[in-house]
Amino acid sequence: MEYVYGALLLHKLGQPVSEENLKKVITAAGSSVDEAKVKVLAASLKDIDIGKELESATLAVAAGPSASAGTEKKEEKKEEKAAEAAEGLSALFG
Repeated sequence: MEYVYGALLLHKLGQPVSEENLKKVITAAGSSVDEAKVKVLAASLKDIDIGKELESATLAVAAGPSASAGTEKKEEKKEEKAAEAAEGLSALFG
């Protein structure tokens, strides 16, 4: 989980999510670095817009509780898309 937190921290600070930067963050946090995890995470996030994915996940969570009874069919489609987005995001972060 610390690798995901490291990637999010780098993103928040505007730094590239690279193997080198992830290693620095993990080391600075006092944890030992697993090279395989760093490589997989950096490669997985290479072409991903983390900000856009976080926004999609936030919108998906916010849309769930506000469903009204009259729009159940539309809500089901949105929930399916939201679930797919959340699954995609979880696949990226382990």
